[in-house]
Order: sequence, then structure tokens, then C-alpha cells
Amino acid sequence: MLQAKTKRILLLGFIVLASSVSIMAWLWYGESGFVHLYQTKVEREVSLERIRILSEENKVLLEEIHRLRTDMDYVESLAREQLNLVKENEVIYRFGTDGVSKESSGKKGRGE
Repeated sequence: MLQAKTKRILLLGFIVLASSVSIMAWLWYGESGFVHLYQTKVEREVSLERIRILSEENKVLLEEIHRLRTDMDYVESLAREQLNLVKENEVIYRFGTDGVSKESSGKKGRGE
């Protein structure tokens, strides 16, 4: 009888241990376990950083749009820099690397 009681206690202990190991494995590696929770936290931090960067870029672009709509001097400076536009009766001197100068005057559009 003592041996049967010992076997029962050992079997009950084994069942409790096996159940505990299964529950711990499920808590760590299950679909909603700690590993998944950690991965979700990392993804959230990456997403928040991307949102912050995009918000800053958006703010810069909105300021650029505002300047383009309201500041004609800014629009003129961009046209001169990016499109090489010149005013009427304006003379542009460009010096090449070979020492020969090129002259453009009185042209609207690209000055060469």
C-alpha cells in the first residue's frame, strides 16, 4: 500500500511538472506569449520612429509649400538656381575651367 501511495504521489508530481512546463512553454512561445510581446514592442518602437521622421519631413515640406505660395523672392531665387532663368536685360557671366568666358544677355529661359 505504501508503494502504491508513493507511485500516486510521483505520478501526480510528474503530471504537475509536465503541466507546468507546458504552460511555461505556452507563455513564452505561444501566439500571445512573451516572445511575441517583445517582438510587437520592437515593431511598435520602429513604427513610432518612422512616424516621427515622416512627421518632420512633412513639416519641412509644408513650410516649403507655404514659402512657394507666399514668397515671390523665394520663387525667383529657386527659378534662378534650379532652372537657370535670368531677368530681361540681365547679363550673366560664366567662367569655364578652360579660362574662356561665356556671356548670355537678354534671354528668358535657360542661360548657357
